[in-house]
Parts: sequence; C-alpha cells; structure tokens
Amino acid sequence: MTELTDLIAADAPRCGLLAPAPAAAVASLGAADAERERHISARTARALTEAGFARHFVPRTWGGGEGGFAELFDATVEVAGSCASAGWCGVLWAGHGRFAAFLPEEGQRDLWGRTPDVRISAAVIPPTGSAEPEPEADGWRVRGRWRFASGVDHADWVLVAAPERPADADAGRRARALVFAVPRAEVEVIDSWNSVGLRGTGSHEIALDGVFVPRRRSFEMAAMMSGDATPGRPAPYAAPAQLVGGVLLVAVALGAARRALRLWSELVLGKAATGAASAAVPVWEAFARSSAELDAAGLLLREVARRADVDPRAEGAVAHGQRDAAVGAELVVAAVDRLFRTGGSHGSDAAGDFQRAWRDVHTATGHAALRLGPAAEAYARVGTAALAAEGR
Repeated sequence: MTELTDLIAADAPRCGLLAPAPAAAVASLGAADAERERHISARTARALTEAGFARHFVPRTWGGGEGGFAELFDATVEVAGSCASAGWCGVLWAGHGRFAAFLPEEGQRDLWGRTPDVRISAAVIPPTGSAEPEPEADGWRVRGRWRFASGVDHADWVLVAAPERPADADAGRRARALVFAVPRAEVEVIDSWNSVGLRGTGSHEIALDGVFVPRRRSFEMAAMMSGDATPGRPAPYAAPAQLVGGVLLVAVALGAARRALRLWSELVLGKAATGAASAAVPVWEAFARSSAELDAAGLLLREVARRADVDPRAEGAVAHGQRDAAVGAELVVAAVDRLFRTGGSHGSDAAGDFQRAWRDVHTATGHAALRLGPAAEAYARVGTAALAAEGR
C-alpha cells in the first residue's frame, strides 16, 4: 500500500544530502538487538553516519551539508520506519551538529577539522551543574550530571549546558547559561537508560568532574535558542531551536507509527477479509481512520519543516511550529492506539514488532517539547492577533 505521505516525500524537491535507504535497511536488521542491548549497534551508527545524518547541518567550510529541515524530516521518518531508536539517534546527531555550529571558528575546527562526519551527543536542556571561570586559562571548569544524552555510546563529542558561576564581584549578576563541547573520552557515562520505548537510543546520564573547557569550545546558550539571523549567515542557523525541534522528534514517532500500520495491516486486515462482513467493518474503519490520521500528521509536520527552510524568522513561526508538533504528536498517538485496541492478541505480544512500535511512539511523543498546554498558550497569543488582523 502506498500512503499519501510516501507520495509527498517522493514528489518533494530534495538536495540529495541524505541517503537514508541503506541506513534504514541496516537499522532494520539490528532493531531487535538494539532493543535488547539498549543501544544501537556500531554497524547501525556507521550506516547513519554514511547516510549523512552527522554532517547534515555542519557548515560547508568543514565539508558539511548546511542542509534543510524538510529533507531531514523525510529521512528521519524513513529510518524510524525500520528502527525508531536509530531514527532518534540519527536526527539528534544531525540537530546537535547544528547546535555545534554556534561555536567559534577555532572550536569548530576542533570538532570538524578532519571530517564533518562527527557524531555529537548532547544534554543541554535544562542547563545544570556549574561552570567556574578560570580567566588565567581562558576557559571554565565544568562539573555536573546531565540526563538523556541519546546516542552517547557512539558519540565523538558531547555538548552540555551549565550556568556560569559568577566571580565574587559579580555575585549579584544572573548566571548565564553556556554550552560546552567536550570530547567523549572526557565524559563519564552512567548506565541509566531503561525506558519502555526507544530502548535502543542509549540515552544515559553523563557526568563531568571539573573538566577544563577552553573558551573556543563554548558559546552562549541564548544564541542557540534564538538562532542567528546575521546577514550572510547560512539559513539553517537562523531558525530558533524551538521552531522545529519538536517536529523532528515527532518524525521518529511518525515513522514508527507507519511501521505499526504496515504490521497491523498484515496481521489483521487479511484475517478480517476472510470473516463475516459485520465483524470486518470495525477493522476497516480503524484502518481508514488511523491511516488518514497519519497522513494528516505527516502533512502538518512536514509543512512546518518546509516553512523553516523558507522563512525561519517569520512572525509567530515558533508558536505555530510548537502547536503543530504537539497536535501532530496527538494524531500519531491516536492512530496507533486505535490499531492497538483493534489488533487483538497481535498487539499484546511483548516480543512483537508491533508492540515495540507502539511503545516507541508513546515514548517519543512523551517528550516535554510536545506538550500541548504550553504550545497552545503560546499560539493563542499570536493566533488571536493574526485573526484580529485578518478581520480588519
């Protein structure tokens, strides 16, 4: 069966920076092992890197792609349709490369001077720990623990965010949050990830105990969050962090949900077709409604990514994007839950692929960035203003 979202992706213009199909095939073979081992395999990590995820947003100065959000959305959905954990690691390695592009040039050279294919894990929200200035060494001593550093098992570098501990003379000044790039070898990984879904992401806690970070490997978190619209700055870096962050997370859930739909149709539709018509009607309705909801979610979410490529600084864009990410997540969850309820014993097999996809969807959409309440409040402010303007 060809879904509407398949046709959209096929017809959409692509600049060819990402080649997700081989990575999806490798990830599919390793999905069960990733579930059991709680991290994707080295082979899958290499396949994601070769597909172009790590270099997608890296500046062209270092051989990267300076790629777009819509292409990354499509590629993430495709890989997550084979293994949601692989899709999660791939999209975050790409996104963290965009964050690292806010480093000063010399800091970027430390990361990408040899190759743009550098996998970067991150734990930046919320900032925690502390960064104590060492002016004589032109850097900071960074201490603390951070949660959910996805993909850290295969990372080359790690980004962490910490508030700067002000000097005594500046004790009344509000601490600014800084982002630091630290070699993976200097980071302690605490084996803590044991989630019900996205089990293969290896999203462990990490710790630093007084690691020195030079100034060139740091930048203010506020710059990353707001984006850089300086004239001449490449477009991917102009987007505020919250504009498409949620949408790219739901891309993983959408890929997993589309896999659930494929599995469900193989297990349930054929059986319904051979039974009584009255018994088949609820199954057909579940299939129609769930597939339509996934198509609708794909259209809604990809449009946010497309707009981010075209005009990332548009008025109200962040509130609009957060609204659509939250609503898109709800559509995906509703579709998969309906399939789960109508799948009978097929959906309750704890070792089955369908059940894993269902768990992955719920875990991905449970991210704090996808809560409708805060998104709705923010959108209400800009949305009502826009409606008032239309009425004048």
